[in-house]
Amino acid sequence: MKGDQFIAEVRNLAELNTNEDAQEATRAMLETLRERLAGNEPSDLAAQLPPEIALYVEGDGDREAFSVQEFYERVGQKEGIESEEAVKHARAVATVLQTAVTGGALEDVRSQLGNDYKDLFGQTGASA
Repeated sequence: MKGDQFIAEVRNLAELNTNEDAQEATRAMLETLRERLAGNEPSDLAAQLPPEIALYVEGDGDREAFSVQEFYERVGQKEGIESEEAVKHARAVATVLQTAVTGGALEDVRSQLGNDYKDLFGQTGASA
């Protein structure tokens, strides 16, 4: 998947007005994901993403333990939006991410996040 396609899909699923807004939602979600993951997992994920998307998640994870609710709050803070919108944006990015990387990479991410994050990565569409 190319970077512009990734952003276009996020824009569509999150019902955003501009590609810049979709880019910002993608950045906020992936940076927050990197904070939550441990070890090389963020870099492994980044290796499967277009370079302009990968830069938001690459590097070693911080392995901070926080709930999915705090995940959404952090995304909202990074984007400067309310938590309800942040949930919608994060789920849209997660949905596109699931189509952009292999199942094995996604399972590694899911296993680190645990059941609390099914709300984020268990969706197959933006309306879910």
